[in-house]
Amino acid sequence: MASRPLKTFLDALLGRLTVAMLKLLRLVDRRRIAPGAAWVMRKVGPLLKEHKLARAQLTAALPDKSPAEIERILAGVWDNLGRVGAEFAHMDRFRVDDPDNPGPVDIVYTPEVLERFHRLRTDGKPALIFTAHLANWELPAVVAAAHGLDAISVYRRPNIAAVADAVVAIRAGSMGTLMATAMDTPVKLADALAQGRHVGMLVDQYSVRGVEVTFFGQRTRANPLIARLARHIDCPIHGVRMIRLPGGNRFQADLTEAVPPVRDADGALDVQATMQAITSVVESWVREYPEQWLWLHRRWRPDDRR
Repeated sequence: MASRPLKTFLDALLGRLTVAMLKLLRLVDRRRIAPGAAWVMRKVGPLLKEHKLARAQLTAALPDKSPAEIERILAGVWDNLGRVGAEFAHMDRFRVDDPDNPGPVDIVYTPEVLERFHRLRTDGKPALIFTAHLANWELPAVVAAAHGLDAISVYRRPNIAAVADAVVAIRAGSMGTLMATAMDTPVKLADALAQGRHVGMLVDQYSVRGVEVTFFGQRTRANPLIARLARHIDCPIHGVRMIRLPGGNRFQADLTEAVPPVRDADGALDVQATMQAITSVVESWVREYPEQWLWLHRRWRPDDRR
């Protein structure tokens, strides 16, 4: 194990390299660099250990797919991840469709989704918003900020301070209020909801202390925070996702109607059942665009499988 001074030095070095790389990426139009990054990841990704994990999870989740189809999906997963990496340095430069300001845009939506978003923004009520690691999962916060939705986005702060600072600097001003996860995060989020604000978070990763849900027919565990907040502060729960459009450089934003929470016999919100309802929405998204989901994370553990 590296000594503490050596680890401190290596972390600082990695942080500086990351900052330098992000600065270099910002010098090149993302539409030019993203295809190259996608090509590199399609070549490098299959050599990494995560590729084997992703193949196993895909085969178990989609048993009707042939080996050739599985490999095609995996190639799309690496392609998407490469593009996300290139896009990350340009988060503040994405143009969101605005009926009052026509012109070339990077993120579009249907009139129905715009109407739902307008209701969410103007009804004066708090709301919880969930998303998943689909297409570019950073962009929902960009859309919310572009249209003036008062929202807090929860994120996991990188362990290396310099990297974390670079991440915040890129996100600042284009993604609304950001809140890094900490011990007091649930309390802060509950206070924000009580003030009528909106709270968004990712919900599709495995949680060791989570509640049991079924995802693609197999048992796993989901972080129950969003359902527990909804039980504490009675407010609607919506799902939001990004869809990467053909060509790879543009996106379509999608916002669901409120997902009805599940209640027990006494009328109280059932946290486990509500998380199952949310997980089922995420599963439907992944089934539609499996190559755009991050299959590289371990979503199932042996002890949880049937």
